[in-house]
Amino acid sequence: MKKKTSTRKNNLRSPQKESGPPSKRSDSGRDSPGLSIGRRELLIGAGLIVVTLAVYGQVIGHQFINLDDDTYIYENPMVTAGLTTKGLVWAFTTFHAANWHPLTWLSHMLDAQMFGLNPGPHLPINVLFHILNSLLVFALLKDMTHRVWRSAMVAALFALHPMHVESVAWAAERKDVLSAFFGLLSLFAYMRYAKAASSSWKQFLPVTLSLALALMAKPMFVTWPFVMLLLDYWPLNRLEWRPRDGLNRLVRGLAPLAREKIPIFVLAAASIAITYLAQSRGGAVRQFADAPVLLRISNALVAYARYLVSLFWPRGLGVYYPFSPEGISPWQVAASLALVVGVTIVVIRAMEGRGYLITGWAWYLGTLIPVIGLVQVGGQSMADRYSYIPSVGLFVMVVWGVADLIGKRRLQYRATAVVAVIWLTILGSLAWVQVGYWRDSITLLRHTLLVAPDNLVVHYNLAHALEKQGNLNEAIAHLGDALRIKPDFFDALINIGVTLNDQRRSTEATNYLTRAVELQPGSSKAHLQLGIALAQSGSSDEALRHFYQALESAPSDPDVRTNLGLMLARQGKLPEAREQLNEALRLNPNSPEAHNNLGLVLFMQGEPEKSIPEFSTALRLKPEFRLAQDNLNRAQAQVKATQK
Repeated sequence: MKKKTSTRKNNLRSPQKESGPPSKRSDSGRDSPGLSIGRRELLIGAGLIVVTLAVYGQVIGHQFINLDDDTYIYENPMVTAGLTTKGLVWAFTTFHAANWHPLTWLSHMLDAQMFGLNPGPHLPINVLFHILNSLLVFALLKDMTHRVWRSAMVAALFALHPMHVESVAWAAERKDVLSAFFGLLSLFAYMRYAKAASSSWKQFLPVTLSLALALMAKPMFVTWPFVMLLLDYWPLNRLEWRPRDGLNRLVRGLAPLAREKIPIFVLAAASIAITYLAQSRGGAVRQFADAPVLLRISNALVAYARYLVSLFWPRGLGVYYPFSPEGISPWQVAASLALVVGVTIVVIRAMEGRGYLITGWAWYLGTLIPVIGLVQVGGQSMADRYSYIPSVGLFVMVVWGVADLIGKRRLQYRATAVVAVIWLTILGSLAWVQVGYWRDSITLLRHTLLVAPDNLVVHYNLAHALEKQGNLNEAIAHLGDALRIKPDFFDALINIGVTLNDQRRSTEATNYLTRAVELQPGSSKAHLQLGIALAQSGSSDEALRHFYQALESAPSDPDVRTNLGLMLARQGKLPEAREQLNEALRLNPNSPEAHNNLGLVLFMQGEPEKSIPEFSTALRLKPEFRLAQDNLNRAQAQVKATQK
């Protein structure tokens, strides 16, 4: 790819009049061109590090949460094994979690290799990347625009905004901060390329490579070629165009700039194809029957408006925002459309001499497209984490716009500086509080229910967290709320049945589990849990029938064979029970329940000395297994009595 110097000069335009004549103030004139780090920049960078740590330092005491952290980290055997050859191959070939992001998987594997499964060190790595991203935003804007304090303000807003907490304080969202790091590096490489007197494909190679790494961490950066075209207009000044020049001149000016970016357009297209394939195979993409086109467009418009409002008025932030059961009201769609169109009209009319307006607004609108909901992935209407990169465009609009409005009067600068400090203090305080909600699953999910009630996903996951804590009554209440929202919620029916059975409320448990079997007759999990509940209520024959149905659906499930073996043993069918339990242990040698049940069968067959190793193994695998301890004591007593 060769570009002539003369072509580059034809695209240059004189700097736009954004800030009036130069003065002695540090940020009112243009600095010397090129990458420069002075004392002032170092102090600003140090300040960004300090305030970010002040807000996010508390994550070192936080826990993993049961939304995605289990899938991505602590229940993912490929990740928990650390960096291995098998894991490396898996990272590049898997569509696990309905995504293809090998760099993210490798990052989590490295954490597991270094820190184990202690969440304390995992989360500060996210904070480190967020700090680096904030510094990159500052350095990138400063070197492109030569406006130090404006760039610092944008970086501070990026570092401290409460809507960015989700991307930083959530371990599974490593993909956000990691992809942003490489995405911003690609813009740095592009700036160097664009500022060079003459360039070749070799100088464009760092742009392509860093963008490839960003896409391998999260595919949201498929819009980056268009972002680079926006930067060509402002602040790189490579495109000479004004609205009154017409579209033909715009197209002629864009053509050579787009042509040089063909490699990254191809890269983005490949990422889109891979991502759609991964999410389709993972069942994450909702069909049009579930989310009609009109709903998608309506939600996208409302989401654009909600992100915009939240970035200026960040309140009511939670981890999951479901679609409203009543749908989206026409007035919300109309108001959102009016807001988006109104801002667009204002930006276009005022853009001459203020290129930051069109670049900032198009950055915001464009970088949200992959996650705005036109392609429905998951069931959320929006998510705070999606604003991580798009917010930069709005911050640029606001900061540069305010700076232009106040002019060069010293009094106005001082007043604006005071307001800026107050605003950042408020945002930082709100972010600090928001980070606190992420300390554990129960705290986060309870808070989310306060700001987004009637939340199916949150009720279900909160019930799961409460159940693990031993708070079964509250867990059942939240599962009941989930079923109130969606009566045919299969997983909730299973979980409420299991939890009721744990409370010895077998009849109620059987009712829920029977509904689950009716919903999915071929589910081994439903038949297994119904069999367990029936066995506890004394319906042995019925229980055995469901165990066999579960086995028919899942012959390689060791849990099914473990429970079937126990049921056969209770009915006195000891040889059959022993056969099932031996097979269960072949499938999963580390099952304490299978070892305990096999020990019981051996004991019942009059072989207590053979049962002792099985009970002992069960206790080694699960030291708190009191039933195995009782069985071991009985077997040892039997052997001792026989020896006498």
